Amino acid sequence: MISQISIYAENRKGAMSAITRILAGGGINIHSFVTNDSAEFGIIRMLVSDTEKACGLLRDAGYLFKKTRVMAVAIPDEPGSLDRLLDCIERANINIDYLYTSFERDSAGPVIAIHADDMDELETFLKGNGFHCQA
Repeated sequence: MISQISIYAENRKGAMSAITRILAGGGINIHSFVTNDSAEFGIIRMLVSDTEKACGLLRDAGYLFKKTRVMAVAIPDEPGSLDRLLDCIERANINIDYLYTSFERDSAGPVIAIHADDMDELETFLKGNGFHCQA
């Protein structure tokens, strides 16, 4: 499993660039991110090159954030591969909280970042069904 950072940010103009500026200034590469918003605050979930350093930079800048484990599952870059992954998870009766796409740096193949209600069960089940779960 890999570490993800969930940053809680005010839903206002320039909020995202303030965060990316802090991370860029610290030499942190953002590999993937997804944003979810509400009227006043949003959640920015990120996979970055150095999670611990990024957490320190965000903490120093006064951001509220949480480090969470997510599963990174490599899938083929072809039609139906995401469907096969989701079908497998459904058969295991595991609830997915959220997911988003990233890419493996060396192969440029798709990687699905998944957070579920039981991460250990998810990992065991996916590996047992032939999926490659990245650490």
